[in-house]
Amino acid sequence: CGSCHGMQLTGGLGPPITRAALLDKPVGSIAATIYHGRAGTPMPPWRAMLSEAEALWMADQLQRGFPSEAGR
Repeated sequence: CGSCHGMQLTGGLGPPITRAALLDKPVGSIAATIYHGRAGTPMPPWRAMLSEAEALWMADQLQRGFPSEAGR
């Protein structure tokens, strides 16, 4: 994620994926973006490497502020 979204997930080629940036997004929508990618953007689908359940877990963790945003 860091190569496109920045090593602190605050944005780069891709948008920020910090807790604050994702808080108002439905977790299912975040998971769908991870799993299916976004056509017309550099966001690739990760379905060849992740299950839908893993994408949902990742989306939930990101929305909760993973990795820990304490101290930022």
